[in-house]
Amino acid sequence: MGPRGAVGPGLLLLLGAVCGAAGEIHSLRYFYTAMTDPGPGMPWFVYVGYVDGEKFVHYDNTVQRMEPRTEWVKAAAAVDAEYWDRNTRGAQGSEQNNRVNLVTLRERFNQSRGSHTVQRMYGCDVLEDNTTRGYSQDAYDGRDFIAFDKDTKTFTAAVPEAVPTKLKWESLDLPEGWKQYLEEICVEWLRRYVEYGKAELGRREQPEVRVSGKEAGAILTLSCRAHGFYPRPIVISWMKDGKAQDQETRSGGTVPNSDGTYHACASIDIRPEDRHKYQCRVEHASLSQPVLFSWEPQSNLVPILAGVAIAIVALAIVAGVGFVIWRRSAGKKEKGYNIAPAQDSGSSSLASGSNHA
Repeated sequence: MGPRGAVGPGLLLLLGAVCGAAGEIHSLRYFYTAMTDPGPGMPWFVYVGYVDGEKFVHYDNTVQRMEPRTEWVKAAAAVDAEYWDRNTRGAQGSEQNNRVNLVTLRERFNQSRGSHTVQRMYGCDVLEDNTTRGYSQDAYDGRDFIAFDKDTKTFTAAVPEAVPTKLKWESLDLPEGWKQYLEEICVEWLRRYVEYGKAELGRREQPEVRVSGKEAGAILTLSCRAHGFYPRPIVISWMKDGKAQDQETRSGGTVPNSDGTYHACASIDIRPEDRHKYQCRVEHASLSQPVLFSWEPQSNLVPILAGVAIAIVALAIVAGVGFVIWRRSAGKKEKGYNIAPAQDSGSSSLASGSNHA
């Protein structure tokens, strides 16, 4: 996150990681964010976990307890008896660590005041060929800070200010603990979560896609909106003559609906005379293959005028009914950071313990 309004490459990497990647079947990912200036009424420390892109646990400094966010994780058999207490202690440890880290890093970067943010993303994936991968990376003020390579068991400092952190963590023998967690414990819990949550995690809802266009001067803005899809990961691309226009495409992100599904939007600015060259490409788990959508401008004025007339009549009827109801109601009113133990949950106590920067 970083200072409000500032978005760096590290932040984009952390946020994008929740949406999944090519070749991935299942994923378990944890994110925490600590902020010096979260804004009025907002928690300064938030810790969340996702299985296959769906939030299933949540902790923040206001509630002071790890809480379930899906029905399947509440089932008695899904987790052990100590699960919630153990994860609460781990999250509280991370909260205390990051209270210190915010001060340490501000001093290390020679910053006197302002809004600052520490983030961590860690977790594991199971791929199509049943192999696994794991990762842990940190960002400060929305930019890469330090990352762990489990294969070499080393930390990589992205900036000079992260070198003291690298040296300290490696001297504490944290690499061995992280490697064990990412390769064994995380994967074990991911498979367990998937088994107990398969009814919900395996649900598929196809997106309803609508393409619209708005012309202003010499610019035509095409928007591709996908509604009501599940699960969350989706890829919406604008294509020109069959080639993806990634640099020119603006994504509005993926946002949850009240019914548990999601909606997303991607837009692009083009020359009006080139509109026939562009198509919206949608990829989603509910679709057997990517689907292309084109914008068809409404050139027939008669149906539009007819629709307006119908809308006016409908509005008049609604207004009349509302007036009658108001009159009746009016009349009535006048009457009165530590090394994770083997039994640890999907979240790692390595994220808490003595892992000060």
